Amino acid sequence: MDEIINKVANSTLEVFDLEDYYQKGIRTEIDLSQWLLEGFLLREKDFRASLLEHDWSQYQDHFVAVSCKTDAIVPAWAAILVTMHLAPFAKKIVSGNLEDLETSLYQDVLAGVDYSIYEGKPLIIKGCSRKPVPMSAYLFAAKYLQPYARSIMYGEACSAVPLYKAKKN
Repeated sequence: MDEIINKVANSTLEVFDLEDYYQKGIRTEIDLSQWLLEGFLLREKDFRASLLEHDWSQYQDHFVAVSCKTDAIVPAWAAILVTMHLAPFAKKIVSGNLEDLETSLYQDVLAGVDYSIYEGKPLIIKGCSRKPVPMSAYLFAAKYLQPYARSIMYGEACSAVPLYKAKKN
């Protein structure tokens, strides 16, 4: 009987796992419509009064997305004013939903990675994750890895899809 050889375990394939770059912390989405009359109409005096009464300290060290979940037309200054109340407490504030927030977090962390350690190596960008990794994070990773990698695949080692192979000099 022939010996079974685990070619994946014996390969020089490097795995780039985006979960390794997931920033720990509480994610919160603040919906501006909660302070609008019937969720649609901004009355400046009431809006400002509601913001002053709100307990902003509950967002201490949170990553926060500021959005409006109704079809209300909200002036830009409203989100800016909410941001000013949040700024002393939140770690990060973005305009948009939780996926936009996650995209921004990954964009920040991936921009600071030293990709030179992948110089000339075959890579696989791990596809499955238990954490909320937005599609944009995979795009950022591919962009940053391409100048260094010999090849890039996506997925799992047992069923990877080839994406890129460097030209031989």
